[in-house]
Amino acid sequence: MKKLLSLLCAVVLLSGCSTTSSWFGGSDCQSKLERDFQENATNTVYFAFDSSQLSADAVAALDTQVAWLKDNRNVNVVIQGYCDKRGTAEYNMALGERRAEAVKQYLISQGICAKRITTVSYGKEYAFPGDTEEAYAKSRRGVTVVELSR
Repeated sequence: MKKLLSLLCAVVLLSGCSTTSSWFGGSDCQSKLERDFQENATNTVYFAFDSSQLSADAVAALDTQVAWLKDNRNVNVVIQGYCDKRGTAEYNMALGERRAEAVKQYLISQGICAKRITTVSYGKEYAFPGDTEEAYAKSRRGVTVVELSR
């Protein structure tokens, strides 16, 4: 009985809006924040071939993220850097990291605390399929993902 009561107390304590997982994966609150972020901010920026420079369109997209992050100060994010499938795996991992860092540095320059942002490079692991310029352009991106737990 004591174990059951302890378990019940733990469930009650963990049932608030935080980083606890729901039965179907992920936190309900995280899902709401993720949806809110996707509805109110542009989560993806695109890069030119072999570049980690932010374009004017990328800056405009990042400004929507800055506004959202300033309104949601308890939220951390992960910046994911990607590349198209051309080039070596090593080169593309480094380029993906530079792209993620470029996004991070812009967010920091606009007043977002560096401690709220982590970066990861996926290089060309998740490149869009196909050998067309359209597929390559979609692959060269930085994606911001909401992260509640850290």
